Amino acid sequence: MNERIRVREVRVIDDAGQQLGIMAPQQALTVARQKGLDLVEVAPTAVPPVCRIMDFGKYQYQEQKRAREARKHQKVIEVKEIKFRPKVDEHDYQFKRKHIERFIADGDKVKATVFFRGREIAHPEIGRRILERLIGELGEQAMLEQPPRLEGNQMHVIFTRRPAAGGGRPAPPRPAPPPGPPAGGSAPAE
Repeated sequence: MNERIRVREVRVIDDAGQQLGIMAPQQALTVARQKGLDLVEVAPTAVPPVCRIMDFGKYQYQEQKRAREARKHQKVIEVKEIKFRPKVDEHDYQFKRKHIERFIADGDKVKATVFFRGREIAHPEIGRRILERLIGELGEQAMLEQPPRLEGNQMHVIFTRRPAAGGGRPAPPRPAPPPGPPAGGSAPAE
């Protein structure tokens, strides 16, 4: 920018987007100063390098504003965790399953964990049954990112939102087969 440009000649573009041609950096800087603007190197790898006459402070502000706007519209996917116990009651199970459905509908990932205490770890199949039931019931809305896995005294599975089916308009219906004799050979004898 401005005096930091250390090449012999540059291609200059003015603030209206018109090319002014190839000139020495000092001459381009003089033109920029007359307009009350800065000389900014926009393509340093070009031969000769391209410089633009612009208000650098305004340019930086617009870039920051554009980056803020992009951050505002992006969705951060969180991993929510729902914990179950091997002796979970039916009502508690249904309540937690509805929470998982809501989290997945919001676009978050869900880690369903069965937490074993004491002697409960001797029967990991109970926890696996709970997770398998959950997998079966959430099959339409969610897909597995990771199958059930036992780590220490916890068995967990990670669900994520199932991608939208199709991605476009539905396929056209197939035409009906032409009428004729039934498949399998000849017509029935009378």
